[in-house]
Amino acid sequence: MYVADSRSTASAADAVRPRAGRRLTAVAPTVLALGTVSLITDVSSEMVTAVLPLYLVAGLGLSPLGFGLLDGVYNGVSALVRLAGGHLADRGGGRHKWVAGAGYALSAACKPLLLVAQTLTPIGLVLALDRTGKGLRTAPRDALISLSSTPATRGRAFGVHRAMDTAGALLGPLAAFLVLRATVDGYDAVFTVSFCVAVAGVLVLVLFVPAGAAAPTRPSATPPTLRAAFALLRRRGLRRVSVCALLLGLATVSDSFVYLLLQRRLGVPDRWFALLPLGTAAAFLLLAVPLGRLADRIGRWRMFLTGHLALLLAYALLLSSWRGTALPYAVLLLHGAFYAATDGVLMAAAADSVPPELRSSGLALVQTGQALARFTCSLSFGAAWTAWGDRAALTGSAVALTLCGLVALVLRPVAPESQD
Repeated sequence: MYVADSRSTASAADAVRPRAGRRLTAVAPTVLALGTVSLITDVSSEMVTAVLPLYLVAGLGLSPLGFGLLDGVYNGVSALVRLAGGHLADRGGGRHKWVAGAGYALSAACKPLLLVAQTLTPIGLVLALDRTGKGLRTAPRDALISLSSTPATRGRAFGVHRAMDTAGALLGPLAAFLVLRATVDGYDAVFTVSFCVAVAGVLVLVLFVPAGAAAPTRPSATPPTLRAAFALLRRRGLRRVSVCALLLGLATVSDSFVYLLLQRRLGVPDRWFALLPLGTAAAFLLLAVPLGRLADRIGRWRMFLTGHLALLLAYALLLSSWRGTALPYAVLLLHGAFYAATDGVLMAAAADSVPPELRSSGLALVQTGQALARFTCSLSFGAAWTAWGDRAALTGSAVALTLCGLVALVLRPVAPESQD
């Protein structure tokens, strides 16, 4: 157990938490600073993500199997290191900023390495390091957001952060498109510009996120050990949040498959395919803040389940016989609404059941379970598509999502067990 001096404890608390009894009209400066970091970092990341498939397959001549392995690495590694990131932040005496900063810096350092990696093994190592950085930073960053907000405004705070993050996801592919058009060695230029942008994000974190942004330590606080972190699952509220997020994640088809299904339904030309994710991101951007605020009013778990209802409606539209011109707009709007109602809202709901001194570890538990469940869903959906076709695979996912939603409705979390 570690004990903080009362003066440093008070300053840490003041750095991240609004004063009691004060009615907030805006989110805390820490949330805005972290949102700016995420916006800049997402511009950098999405620049690479937008060109990576074409670069690997057309530029380096990797086989579809090789690309599939790299895609699995890219999406699966971060889930495995989130617990480590959460534990390091809590174990370090509340050094959430510096653990998150290490994750951002590691991802930034990987961008120029793509310039020299030319074969499957080194590219896989670079992507694994990049996703390791993402895994390290996610839980400490979300812990900072929750610790800088009151329980009554936590949904709004996460909504603002996710909206800013999504703005970066919108700008990244557009920046990559402009760089490719303006340069001769397009891919190298994209990776170089992406690195410079990522460095700017790290600098914003270092300069503008308060160094004392951490949970205040109390003499009776639970020591932030791994055993204490996993013991959080004994809390009924967090256990139910984790189980429901895992179950629903098992029926959440990955974004890439949704876009491929939409392309097949409508015969979208290849040159327009890259614009489909922008539709989801635009809806997410517009709805994240209002749905986060609404979640604070009507209940975060209710909003979380409503988001999955929106996803189920998107599945139903893809399975229907309707082929109108409004179909892609409706599907992408529902897809974006799903993320706006679930991504930050889940973290806000989980934070209600986690004590401040173990906030990063508790959120990492939920994030890891959900990420591994979605990765499993992607593998099983791809196998089902190969064996029985896309319609049968999506029908199975829709049925599974309905059943898991009903279970989550019954197992809705109880009242928060910890107070900030």
